[in-house]
Amino acid sequence: MSFWKTLSLLQKNLVGSILAFMVLGVIAGYLFDASALKVLITPFTFIMVYPMMVTLNIKKVLSGGDTKIQIATQLLNFMVFPLVAFIIGSLFLADKPMLIVGLLLIALLPTSGMTISWTGFAKGNVEAAIKMTVIGQLAGAILAPFYLKYLAGTVMTIPLLSIFQQIVTIVLIPFVAGILTQKLLVWKYGQVHYQTSIKPKFPLLSTVGVFGTVFVAMALRSKAIIAEPSLLLALLAPLVTFYLITFILSSLIGRTLFNRNDAIALVYGTAMRNLSVALAIALTVFGEQGAEMALIIALAFVFQVPTAAWYLKIIDRLFGEIPVPGPQLGPQLANKEI
Repeated sequence: MSFWKTLSLLQKNLVGSILAFMVLGVIAGYLFDASALKVLITPFTFIMVYPMMVTLNIKKVLSGGDTKIQIATQLLNFMVFPLVAFIIGSLFLADKPMLIVGLLLIALLPTSGMTISWTGFAKGNVEAAIKMTVIGQLAGAILAPFYLKYLAGTVMTIPLLSIFQQIVTIVLIPFVAGILTQKLLVWKYGQVHYQTSIKPKFPLLSTVGVFGTVFVAMALRSKAIIAEPSLLLALLAPLVTFYLITFILSSLIGRTLFNRNDAIALVYGTAMRNLSVALAIALTVFGEQGAEMALIIALAFVFQVPTAAWYLKIIDRLFGEIPVPGPQLGPQLANKEI
C-alpha cells in the first residue's frame, strides 16, 4: 500500500488510529526510556500545523459580509468557553491543577482545519468557517498566554514569554510558511493542478504530526498512566461535560440568531478545538508538568471527532434541511405580475 493510501486510511479511521497510537505510546514508554522523544515534539507540531496553513484561502478571510457571525463565534471562543472550561475543571479536577490548565488550553485554542472540513460536510457556510479558523488561531495565539496567567496563575507559574515564543514557532511561522508555499505551488503548477492534485494531500500530512505527537505525549506519561489507570477514567467526566456544553450552547445561539448555513459554521467554529497546538504548547512549554496536561488533551482527540460526526447526523433536525430550489418560471410567466 502506498504512503498516501495508508495516510488516507488512517485519517478515515481517525479515532481508532489515535487510540492505537495512544496505546503504542503507553507501551513504548513503559518498556523504554521515552525522555529522548521530547526532541520530536516541535517537528511533529510543525508537521501538524504547516499543511493546514498551506490549504487556507486568504482571499476568503479578507472578504467581508459576515461580521455578525464572526463576532458571535469569537465571543463564544474567548469570553464564554474559557470560563466554562475553568469552572468544569475546578469542579471535576480540583486536586489536579495541571489537568485544569490542560483543559484551559483546549478551551483557549479554538478551531482547526476540522472546523472547515465538518462545516463542508454539513453543507454550511464554508467561507465563514475559513475566516473563523484563521481569526481563531491568531487571536488564540495572542490571548491564550494572558488567559492562562489570569485563570491559572494561582496554581502554577505561567511563563508568558515562553508561551509567546512557542506560539510564534508553532502557529505564526507555519502560517507564513504555508501561505508562501501555496503561492509558490500555484505559480509553478497552476491553480487547477494545485486544487485537484496537490492541495488534498496536505491534510493527510497533518495526520502524521497528530499521530506522532499523541504517541510522544503518551510515552512520556506512560509509567504514571500504568501506575494509576483510573486517572484516564477521571478525565472522562470533565471532557464529556465540556463538549456537551459547547455543542448545546452554540446550537441554541445558532438556531436563534442565524440561518442554517451560518449556524452550522458557528457550531463547528466554536465546538472544535485546536488540540494539536494545545498539545504542542503543553509538551514544549511546561516541561514535566506539561506531560500531565497532555493526558487530557490527547484524550480530547478521541472525543472531538466522534462528537463532530454524531452532530452531523442531527443537523437537519436542528436547523432544517437544505432548501431545495423551486421550479424555474418560464420566460412568459416570469414577466407577469403574480
